[in-house]
Amino acid sequence: MSSSASATPRVIAVVGPTAAGKSDLGVFLAQQLGGEVINADSMQLYRGMDIGTAKLTPQERGGVPHHLLDVWDVTVTASVAEYQRMARRKIDELLAAGRWPILVGGSGLYVRGAVDNLEFPGTDPEVRARLEEELALRGPGALHARLAAVDPQAARAILPSNGRRIVRALEVVEITGKPFTANLPGHDAVYDTLQIGVDVARPELDERIARRVDRMWEAGLVEEVRALEAQGLREGRTASRALGYQQVLAALAGECTLEEARAETIRATKRFARRQDAWFRRDPRVHWLSGAATDLAELPRLALSLVERPVTA
Repeated sequence: MSSSASATPRVIAVVGPTAAGKSDLGVFLAQQLGGEVINADSMQLYRGMDIGTAKLTPQERGGVPHHLLDVWDVTVTASVAEYQRMARRKIDELLAAGRWPILVGGSGLYVRGAVDNLEFPGTDPEVRARLEEELALRGPGALHARLAAVDPQAARAILPSNGRRIVRALEVVEITGKPFTANLPGHDAVYDTLQIGVDVARPELDERIARRVDRMWEAGLVEEVRALEAQGLREGRTASRALGYQQVLAALAGECTLEEARAETIRATKRFARRQDAWFRRDPRVHWLSGAATDLAELPRLALSLVERPVTA
């Protein structure tokens, strides 16, 4: 165990794009510091979504307790506000017990919800129902165009095909009278937090993503999706849009072949990784370390050296 383990515990957030190596680094830090991992990947909150989310197996967790995995059924619509409550409750428990909370994941809003002074506007059932009806009638493209007019920054961050998030953004605009992005405050943390970003150059990251998707197919992703479909995955407004799951569902519905679904999963995951990277790059508090293959041996040591330094932001 590192000498840092004797210091006063604080929150460590390991962030960055998918396939960068965050999960393994999180386990290492927890082992060295006497900590426990808190999941910050929105799709790993779902039960049964294991292969397609690259959820660590119990053996890969190295004896480290992992929290906020397998919390929701696939029919549940994700809620960042609910995640915030669960994550902060667990962070507070670990800090009170003298344990280091190691937040690990690439869902940027979930990370910020856990550690930053971030309040989420409520919902208005009438506004939500009207927008969802319009989504069903006109499709996400029309609503995305409207969002681009009232909040260009939000429109750039949300895919034109992501009807659920577009509806939520427009709902917040209508409820608050302010752009959706105006509800994201400055970088005001509620915990003493060290954020470590795992940086991998785009060509290498693209190769890792392609290999990861191939391994998912070989490990039985299609069979996993079939089993979850029987549990209501297709009706799950959030889970059904998860990378890999959405594409396999389309293939099972006869909309494309399984090979086309695999290729589209790779393409979509590469696009998603770029958006993740852009999100975390905007936060000046993130300390970036190289997760390139040539630097993997040094990554754990450099991460621990960051823990030794006082955090000033």
